[in-house]
Amino acid sequence: MPRYLTSPQASRFYDHFGAKQDHQGYYEDAPLADLAAHLRFEQARHVFEYGCGTGRYAAQLLAEHIPETTTYAACDLSRTMIELAGRTLAPFGGRVVLWQNGEVPDFLPGKPPFDVILSSYVLDLLSPEAISEMLAESARSLRSGGQLGLVSLTHGSSFASRITSRIWALLAHLRPSLVGGCRPLRLVDFLDPDIWRVSYRKTIIRWTIPSEVLIATRL
Repeated sequence: MPRYLTSPQASRFYDHFGAKQDHQGYYEDAPLADLAAHLRFEQARHVFEYGCGTGRYAAQLLAEHIPETTTYAACDLSRTMIELAGRTLAPFGGRVVLWQNGEVPDFLPGKPPFDVILSSYVLDLLSPEAISEMLAESARSLRSGGQLGLVSLTHGSSFASRITSRIWALLAHLRPSLVGGCRPLRLVDFLDPDIWRVSYRKTIIRWTIPSEVLIATRL
């Protein structure tokens, strides 16, 4: 039976991991750039990121893709990550709202409907039940026609990437803490076709590590 890090375990891991998360750019940067290129940020007034990490990706989006009039809200399970993100995103001032979330998906209370919700390399450390909760809250929080953008570790499609993803999945099964609770999954399998229409999906492999990039529109 698969094992997953509990919320306190994940929080402790990423509190300790801290800024080292940014060292994973060698396989994360290309999928994240692909996601940014295919989301409709130019039409968005309110953007939300679930699991902002150090804020490095948010800073890139705010500087290069998101209009200056757009607000950016984000949360993370780790107190350390929120502190790092706060320093990284300080130049953007009042456009940014950050907070530490709890054990369940915790979106901004009293928010306006979001135009874009994104989450990268977060769902792959959640249990299937928590993934379903996050997607359900995303559906409630997005305006009709709004976009959900996701990036996750996934299963390999080439010989080398299949080997890498199988080893990663085995480590995640035997000792989740070795890989921060992350494991390969297929994001598309979690989307209810009565709620979401997949508009973009691509697997990108860097250094034999495969990532799934997915964009879905709220029906």
